[in-house]
Amino acid sequence: MKVVLLGTAAGGGFPQWNCACALCAAARDGKLPARTQECVAVSGNSRDWWLLNASPDIRTQLTTTPALAPGPGPRDTPVRGVLLTDAEADHVTGLTVLRGGAGLKLYAAPPVLAALAPLRAMLDRYAPWEWADSLTEGGFVLAGGLVVSAHPVGSKTPKYVAGAVADAGWVTAYRIEDLASGGVLVYAPCLGGWTPALDDLLATATCALLDGTFYASDEMGTAVRAPAGQAAMGHLPVSGARGSLAALARHPGPRRIYTHLNNTNPLLDPASDASARVAGTGVEVLPDGAEFVV
Repeated sequence: MKVVLLGTAAGGGFPQWNCACALCAAARDGKLPARTQECVAVSGNSRDWWLLNASPDIRTQLTTTPALAPGPGPRDTPVRGVLLTDAEADHVTGLTVLRGGAGLKLYAAPPVLAALAPLRAMLDRYAPWEWADSLTEGGFVLAGGLVVSAHPVGSKTPKYVAGAVADAGWVTAYRIEDLASGGVLVYAPCLGGWTPALDDLLATATCALLDGTFYASDEMGTAVRAPAGQAAMGHLPVSGARGSLAALARHPGPRRIYTHLNNTNPLLDPASDASARVAGTGVEVLPDGAEFVV
């Protein structure tokens, strides 16, 4: 299975347009690499590609990735569809850029599909898509030889959904297996907490792409501070006794990569103490455009 990290930043990208923090200033000065908003592309055969989330930066991400270039026909595309982990704006607004893409298929959990009903009505006026429940029992098969199952990992509801009811299906992780190679990718860019179910997923993984939004629980300041080891704004921090890095120590086997990095996260700076600590455990932070095989 081929994997391309189209974007690795959290909502707003890096540098964030309205932020003058030290990290964003360093990125504007060219001292740190800029990052687009989190999105991934996967393929089991290098011909049929599937997007994991659809960021607001999707046009740039697609046009700068040779494997995703259109052709040979004037409207042919190797993109077959999108798998959504949640309904957050930074993961779904890119769908509007894909409007008119005939025959695309979108997978999402039921509450996410319900939240996107108005958007679906708009998109289907350009070219009807197929919209499917990602939590369907037994999982589903993607063109290109990939078998996928979705697993609830959080109940964080998007701010734009008025009166949203808490539901375990609001945030999901995906387990994607390549039938040909047996490689397994676990994709979880949004984690409300670490659960035994997540341990079970990591136990079967060849590679894990995990939520690295915040390094520390107090990173965003006192206004949104969460207790140590608990999710700030719906994201489990990397550090702390109950953070994701400590949990990953139980899973040294798979390749482990942090993604969805917020502009406040010191992991954006390879020279930071936080980066040294994470690298010392064997967990990686990769740049936009990184490609690898699982």
